[in-house]
Amino acid sequence: MQTAFWAAWFLTLGIHVVLATRLLPFGDEAWYWQESRALDWSFSDIPAATAVLIRAGESLFGHGLFGMRAMFLLLGALIPVVVMRMSSRLFDETAGAWAGMLAVAMPLVGAMGIFALPDAPLTFCTVVALDRLDAASRTNRTGAWIALGVALAGAWFSHYRAAILLAAGFCFLCATPRGRALWSNPKLWLALAIMLIGIVPLFIFNAQHEWSALRFQVLERNPWVFHGDAFAQPVEQAIISTPLFYVLLLWTAVRCAMRMREGAPWDLLAVCSLTPILMFFFLGLYADDTRFRVHWPIPGYLPLLVAIPALFFAHRSRAVRVFAMAACSLLVVGTVLVYAYLASATAPDLAQRFAGVKAFPEHLVGWDTVSSKTTVLLADSAHQDDVLVADNFMLAAELDFAFGGTRRVYSLDHPTNFKHGRAPQLAQWHRDEAALRELGSKRVLLVVEPTARRERERAEWLSTLCQRIDGLSMVAALNPFEGRKKYRWFTGTVATQTHPPEKCDVALQ
Repeated sequence: MQTAFWAAWFLTLGIHVVLATRLLPFGDEAWYWQESRALDWSFSDIPAATAVLIRAGESLFGHGLFGMRAMFLLLGALIPVVVMRMSSRLFDETAGAWAGMLAVAMPLVGAMGIFALPDAPLTFCTVVALDRLDAASRTNRTGAWIALGVALAGAWFSHYRAAILLAAGFCFLCATPRGRALWSNPKLWLALAIMLIGIVPLFIFNAQHEWSALRFQVLERNPWVFHGDAFAQPVEQAIISTPLFYVLLLWTAVRCAMRMREGAPWDLLAVCSLTPILMFFFLGLYADDTRFRVHWPIPGYLPLLVAIPALFFAHRSRAVRVFAMAACSLLVVGTVLVYAYLASATAPDLAQRFAGVKAFPEHLVGWDTVSSKTTVLLADSAHQDDVLVADNFMLAAELDFAFGGTRRVYSLDHPTNFKHGRAPQLAQWHRDEAALRELGSKRVLLVVEPTARRERERAEWLSTLCQRIDGLSMVAALNPFEGRKKYRWFTGTVATQTHPPEKCDVALQ
């Protein structure tokens, strides 16, 4: 079985490398790349780990898709290995190999690392923390406690969602006999002290910038009023995890909880799986309901991947074993479909076929088109001295990445900038609209992406452009992928201050 695991692992790694070197930057990736060019204690949206990893990858391999994603490919590849080793240590090598293959096959976990996103370092630190907490509570070895502290520090350095790990650990320390016995262990407090190393940079940045990042994560992005969107979360999770395997995950959580009285390892696996899954579900009833959150429960699935083989593949009931194998088979099919979908975004002809359906990979296509056209326009003597401006932060980041940081790109104060917590960071970098006005009445080349907003919201945003840029005149337009992506290029001069609305006598849409 170990041979089967490593064969699956190498095959998946090869797929990841191919996709990572061919997929255009995801909009958030390009933004994180910009953060890597201006390293700080933290940033207005997330901590600094993602930017640091991108900078490290490009320092080793140069600017480009592989350089940007190299460190994330490494961390994503290590996650199934840690799952495999933990399950092997707790049960046996056969169970470990199966657990590792499940981690490779589960889309939410196995596809980790293809993109330069904070979920890769956060998930890696999560599974290492889980493994080391179990080892430390069993052996009390100083090295395991130190590794636990480092993993928790890395999680905080990756994302504010690390708070859920602290909550799961607290529940384990309070709800289980093994956990309660650790309160008097000084090595636990050593691990927690080391964890603070990951929190200090967040504190420094927030203290220096009026707590903008913490305010965004806790207050601005969350309505904190009841809404029913979270009730759809189990359905979303069942779709992305495949229905049978999602049932298997929940069944495993229940079985672990039923065996908690037996002590290790079921107590830790039960608490560290159920706490994130339930907390994210109930928080979802009141928290962020407009942004992508399918990946939130991943920390709760990692302990279940460790436990599934020991609970079900060796079960006495043949029906249970058959169900488990059917769930895993469907999981593999789901993973193949995910990779096929991502591969479709690497070929314009394939992506074009999705243009008429909802599954169109809009965030992964079109960036090469807009950057190529912008390059051509800037090469023209009429525009070569123009200040380059994009109407939203994602488009600005994509253009900045395409130019390798050689040409400064400004962003207008687009509603998306505020929605994703990027507006304060743009202001700190002096790349927002206020910084643009400080240039005076400079001539600009403005790149607009009408499809960055929902159709019912586009007209309102586009009608404000004449207030921001004087003498607005369209010079080019592209509508790739049957108009699913739209780009417009305008010239004009910077409006040194906003002025009353005026009629835009240009074909904006």
